[in-house]
Amino acid sequence: MDMIEQFSQGLADRIAAAAPVVVSVHTGKRSTSGILWRPDVVVASEQMLPEDASVLRVTRGGQTVAAKLAGRDPGTNVAVLKLDTALDGALPAPAGAVRVGNLGLLVGADDTGNATGRLAMVHALGDAWHSMAGGRIDALIRLDVRLGVDEGGPVLSLAGGLIGMSTSGPRRRTIVIPTATLARVIDPLLTEGRIARAWLGVGLQPVLIPDSFRQSTGRESGLMVVGLASGGPAETAGILPGDIVLDIDGTAVNRPRALSMLLGPDRIGQTATVRVLRAGAVQVIGVTIAARPAA
Repeated sequence: MDMIEQFSQGLADRIAAAAPVVVSVHTGKRSTSGILWRPDVVVASEQMLPEDASVLRVTRGGQTVAAKLAGRDPGTNVAVLKLDTALDGALPAPAGAVRVGNLGLLVGADDTGNATGRLAMVHALGDAWHSMAGGRIDALIRLDVRLGVDEGGPVLSLAGGLIGMSTSGPRRRTIVIPTATLARVIDPLLTEGRIARAWLGVGLQPVLIPDSFRQSTGRESGLMVVGLASGGPAETAGILPGDIVLDIDGTAVNRPRALSMLLGPDRIGQTATVRVLRAGAVQVIGVTIAARPAA
């Protein structure tokens, strides 16, 4: 057997070995893939499930079992399903560090729950980042392929380690939700149904600071308050519409995502020092951060 054939057979063996932990999730409108994280728990791409998803069906290798949506988190794009009947299957161990140019295997499931395979290359890597919905993703891992029904399935290293879950990111680029992120959010989703996120209760719009105030504020831009949630932390603390938020705890904020990065779940209940420009004067306001209300 030549090297190419050996490589090809090795890929097929890896997919076959992963097949027991890959399922098809039927939403009633379409199907997507999922990962059997535990015998009675499946992880899937949250954005692939309809808003009214509650009772679902999961198929693996022709066997179908009922499932209920236990929790979902748009911030990390993770949904967790609880199966009525446990399935056997051992989750692969976490993969080691990946590098740009490494090859990976995207394993999915077709409508009958049989495994599908796709070969991908790691196109780009980056540090931890925050999604537009405020979720913290432990690393940026971008692949060079486009997804179909295999979205939500496992991404494996060629050694068989679990890199994470495949999903479509901004501009339909395929990214991986890392194993570390999945492991961090699954138990809270099972117990609470959601991930609590810190919240100020304020709508913001990026603006430039007028030239005459740049020296006194030490900032060239900030975030203007354009809306306040009634009874929310910002309103309660005395922040007003038209205030320009300059920084929080000394860190400049000039775009909403920069604010999200400062408001992790660990900040709930803590007091943030918010510096604002109001009517030409700088004011410092203490705001007690709260958990974002459930939708």
